[in-house]
Amino acid sequence: MAADDKKLPDKMMAPETGEQLTRGVRPFIVTYKGEDITVDLPGYYPEGTGDGVHIGQDMAIADEALRTLKEKVDGIPSPATIRRVRTKLKLSQREAGALLKVGENAFDKYERGLVEPSGPTSQLIRVLDRHPEIASELR
Repeated sequence: MAADDKKLPDKMMAPETGEQLTRGVRPFIVTYKGEDITVDLPGYYPEGTGDGVHIGQDMAIADEALRTLKEKVDGIPSPATIRRVRTKLKLSQREAGALLKVGENAFDKYERGLVEPSGPTSQLIRVLDRHPEIASELR
């Protein structure tokens, strides 16, 4: 469980049924275009089987898994990959945005997972990852 989960109570009542739920993790399958990843999803769950309640950052794990699948299937770089490539090129977020002509705040949004880069930007990030030496040609 995430560090901020320590602040959460151990139990809660299900909003719809009033059933007591206990804080824990359960396997959750994230699927994208026929590819699957199973993650341990934190939340409040009933005893036995049944749907859970997810609050706060619980779904962040599933979101990250979806981004991983999108990177694998569609080639859309994940926020972690974008940050890694930018750091490899020794660029600030603003410098990377200027280099790729996407706006000075774009990399902040990409790295926080708020916006996915466009197809051409995704391709350029992948090329720069494999061939960082061409960054100087884009300046």
